[in-house]
Amino acid sequence: MIIRQAYFEGRIQKGCEDKFKTYVAEQLLPLWQEFPGVLEVRVLHGTTRDEGAPTYAMVLSMKFDSQGALTKALESSVRHESREVTNGLMALFDGRIHHHIFEVAHD
Repeated sequence: MIIRQAYFEGRIQKGCEDKFKTYVAEQLLPLWQEFPGVLEVRVLHGTTRDEGAPTYAMVLSMKFDSQGALTKALESSVRHESREVTNGLMALFDGRIHHHIFEVAHD
């Protein structure tokens, strides 16, 4: 299994927390769930962290059965559409997004 995670490092603009979460739930989550080959989509909203740790407002986690399935998803039209829709979310967020890919050791 392959997990691809997007880390939203930074902060949601003050007073926009509910709008941010609603935008993710209504505009982005349905697109992410349409990625070809995706087995699971999880959206994790940050609450607390260790002192001195970076701030992650949100983490998107997507599960695929193989690197090939992930590659197809990343090349899909729905992925390109979701990147465009993400621009609207960035208007509510001060930070950056970075992606990490993990291989599941035990499932």
